[in-house]
Amino acid sequence: MSEPNLPLSILVATTNRGKLAELLAIFADLPIQLLPLSQVLPDLPPIIEDGATFVDNALIKARTASEAAMMVTLAEDAGLEVDALAGRPGVRSARFAKEGATDSENNAALLAALEEIDDEHRTARFRCTMVLLDPWNEVQPEVICEGRCEGTIAQQARGAGGFGYDPLFIVKGDGRTMAELGDDEKNRISHRAEAARAMRPVLEALIENRRATVTRVVGER
Repeated sequence: MSEPNLPLSILVATTNRGKLAELLAIFADLPIQLLPLSQVLPDLPPIIEDGATFVDNALIKARTASEAAMMVTLAEDAGLEVDALAGRPGVRSARFAKEGATDSENNAALLAALEEIDDEHRTARFRCTMVLLDPWNEVQPEVICEGRCEGTIAQQARGAGGFGYDPLFIVKGDGRTMAELGDDEKNRISHRAEAARAMRPVLEALIENRRATVTRVVGER
């Protein structure tokens, strides 16, 4: 009897299509099926991300979604830290301009906040915290991985790709903004890609454990 090769279904605790698309591309070679909140929990109320750090918010999203669905859940929280703004917008990156702000509004607010800051002092970084929560793992249900990407903030938006602050973030050592990179390039060097690389061995071990369990159960029938 051949071994089963069913993909492992994982709930992704996000409503951000851009983040989901990047995760789908980054993990495309793994036998997993990433399912968005809108598909698994369409009636789940918006998750209140009121944590003080990216870790706090990623855990809030992972725990809320996993408890509601009783599924292995992948969650992440990411944002932009600007040195001249003492680390802002940070956890408020998605709502820097105001609650419910669009990407354009947040970008405009950032440029306004840095209007008097010269290029030399516009250093910044994208930071990502990624959490994998396995409700069936009693020993270590939560694994946390982090990634970062250093750069500077441009004087004006450049590029048509990506989302969020990508048109303003100049990648260190490259000279282009995130929005000027191709998808494959971005998914090699981004903060989300770095966190995902750290998470990959955890996913691979989970996949192998589930495969072994299914094989054993099928073999016992």
